Amino acid sequence: MSDDEKVIARLEEQERQLVFARFEHADAWQLGSLLVDLGTARDLPIAIDIRRGTQQLFHAALPGSAADNDHWIVRKVRVVERFAASSYLVGRRLAAKGEVLDAKFGVDPADYATHGGAFPVRVSGAGVVGVVTVSGLPQAEDHALVVEAIETYLS
Repeated sequence: MSDDEKVIARLEEQERQLVFARFEHADAWQLGSLLVDLGTARDLPIAIDIRRGTQQLFHAALPGSAADNDHWIVRKVRVVERFAASSYLVGRRLAAKGEVLDAKFGVDPADYATHGGAFPVRVSGAGVVGVVTVSGLPQAEDHALVVEAIETYLS
């Protein structure tokens, strides 16, 4: 198994495992607050965004983050909404094939970012109902922080 295949398999397993029983406003607030606590404790320059459907339920910008992080969030969220998979997984799958997300897929790369940090909120029996996103770190770290927070929240 190649390194790309190992990473993809690990990301797919995360998505199979990290499933919510429900996801409501209070869940978004608690998960977002957990991400703020993690980011603050580690002095991370991140922006955090949590959505259910098209409604933004939580947003925070920690010191060192910038308005540009909000633009990245929107682009990453679009990838999750379009492909029902984390932005990092979509990017790794494309990279493994030597492809990029572009007009061939019917999207404008200026509007979509296959960089890590946006993770689908999957509810058992309902599928993907939202997105949790972090922006401000290298993509693998953005992704890992979201996964850590969801794992902690669900445990």
